Amino acid sequence: MTLDAAAPARTRGTVRVVGTGLLGTSAALALSLRGVDVVLHDPSPTAAALARDMGAGRLAAPGDDPALVLVAAPPDVVAEVVRAELAAFPRAVVTDVASVKGGPLAALRAAGADLSRYVGGHPMAGRERSGAVAARTDLFAGRPWVVAAPAAAGPAAVRAVRDLALDCGAVPVAMPADEHDEAVALVSHAPQVAASLVAARLREAPDPAVALAGQGLRDVTRIAASDPALWAQILAGNAAPVADVLEELRRDLDDVIGALRALAADPTAPGARGRLAGVIAAGGAGRERIPGKHGSAPTAYATVVVVVPDRPGALARLLTDVGAAGVNLEDLRLEHSEGQAVALAAIDVLPAAKEPLEQSLRARGWTVPL
Repeated sequence: MTLDAAAPARTRGTVRVVGTGLLGTSAALALSLRGVDVVLHDPSPTAAALARDMGAGRLAAPGDDPALVLVAAPPDVVAEVVRAELAAFPRAVVTDVASVKGGPLAALRAAGADLSRYVGGHPMAGRERSGAVAARTDLFAGRPWVVAAPAAAGPAAVRAVRDLALDCGAVPVAMPADEHDEAVALVSHAPQVAASLVAARLREAPDPAVALAGQGLRDVTRIAASDPALWAQILAGNAAPVADVLEELRRDLDDVIGALRALAADPTAPGARGRLAGVIAAGGAGRERIPGKHGSAPTAYATVVVVVPDRPGALARLLTDVGAAGVNLEDLRLEHSEGQAVALAAIDVLPAAKEPLEQSLRARGWTVPL
């Protein structure tokens, strides 16, 4: 999904972006694409200049009078930065993109900040890479953007943050701060811990064992490459909700371990296989609740597997042939195997398109395993 630069911006006036890392620069790029006047500030002049050179906006200057301030600061200092921006620009609405909302709101309330002009925000988007060089204009396209407005926030302030999210291509979702923190503990923060714990088991694994890794391990551990310092801040800022989720996970894990130990001692242990099957079935039922493409209802796709030679232009030719078959590609995954000069491309399509696509690709010379 891409942004339509021709669509008129909802955001009015100058937007000041404080923090020119991945999220701040991506928002600035999206707003600048729509013609919004964006000014950039970062504690590092080099970081701000890099974002400017990428086309994200102009450097902040004395006399700037922003209508909206977007704070993209680390979670452990976001409340302090928001408070300073509220004081420095008494006519501006101030929002942030921190991944925790309850702690910063409590800190602002305790500091006596003007909460009528503050609306917390959290775009549910990111990348394993960080910094302005990783920023993308369409980073937020089609993604939820939580708008966590305190009770004291004025309607105009809430509308300004909703318009910001829409101008970045996101889907605004209203949610109280505490409810947000409980939700992200489940759908974001606990998965990060789980992925990191699984990946950590690989550090001392024998090389032959790691060489057997397939797509399943890559899928489970993809987010384990995230920034440790940033995630330490996020987890600390949302400690109680994350601990609650992990304790529930621990109880389920203990049950799995108990069943496995019972089978190790007695392969005929009554009920053990049923407990294991129940865990896998519950996981499948939970996964079916994850929203589908662009946040739509979950959709069951069929998968077409194609053998792709590992050489320049092969994947591009495959995608061209999929388009020539008149089939919309819903998702694509590549799996490489040790010592093989080919990859397996798993193409997800609507079930009705599976057989016609397989026939079309075979006719164009592709190997499509039965």
